[in-house]
Amino acid sequence: MWKLILEEKGYKVELVNGEKAPIYTGVSSGDLQLGLEVWLPTTDEAYFNKYKDNLEQYGPWYEGTRLGLVVPAYVNINSIEELNANKEKFLVNGSPSIVGIDAGASLMKLTAEAIEKYNLDYKLMNGTEAAMMAALKKSYDKQEPIVVTHWNPHWAFAEYDLKYLNDPQNVYGSSENIYIMATKGFGDKYPTVAKWLNQWQMDDQSLGSLMAIIKDSGDPVKGAGDWLEENRNLVDQWLE
Repeated sequence: MWKLILEEKGYKVELVNGEKAPIYTGVSSGDLQLGLEVWLPTTDEAYFNKYKDNLEQYGPWYEGTRLGLVVPAYVNINSIEELNANKEKFLVNGSPSIVGIDAGASLMKLTAEAIEKYNLDYKLMNGTEAAMMAALKKSYDKQEPIVVTHWNPHWAFAEYDLKYLNDPQNVYGSSENIYIMATKGFGDKYPTVAKWLNQWQMDDQSLGSLMAIIKDSGDPVKGAGDWLEENRNLVDQWLE
C-alpha cells in the first residue's frame, strides 16, 4: 500500500522482504530506510531496545493488537494451562504440536517461552505464515483440533471463528500498538514522508478490508491498488 502511495507522489520505492532480525539490522545501519511493523511494548521489545539509538520512531498507526496461541472456537479448551491435559487432541505426525511461523519471529520466541513457563509437552513447529494458515484451514474444514501461533490484525479472524487461549502468566503481554521505525536522519531527509507516516491511522475495519482484498485478489499490488481507489478519502487524510 505505501509503495503505491509513495510512487504516486513521485518517490522510488523498493520493497525488501525479510525476517525480523535482518530488518532491524538493516534499518539501524541505513541499508534499509523504513520498517512499518514495530510491535510495542512487548513483542519487539528486545529488538527495538537493541537498535533504538540508531532509529527514529513514528506512529502508532494501529492500536490494540493481540497475539498468542489460538484454536478454533469449536475446540473445548480456553486456557494454555489446559493444553497438557488435552495433548492427544493436538497431534501432528504423532507428537503434540503447536503450529508456528518462521523461527525468527518474535511471536515464536514468546511461544518458546510459553512452552517453558507452562511446562508444555509440545513441539513448536517452525514454518511460514502460509503453511500455518494452510494447516489451520485443513483442520478447520474438517472441524479437527489445532493450536497455532497467531495475531491480530489478521484476516483469519474474519474468515474463521477463532479464539485466543487465556494466558494467565501473561507471557504474550497485553494489547500492543504498531509503530514505524526509520533509519536515523530519515525525518530530516524526507520530512514530508515522515509527516505522512505520523498521520497514518488504521483500525480493524480499514486494515481488515485491505487484507481481505489483497487475499482475494491473489496479487498484493492489484489488491492494494483496488483498496486505495475505494478508500481515497481515508488516504487523503494521511497525506494532508
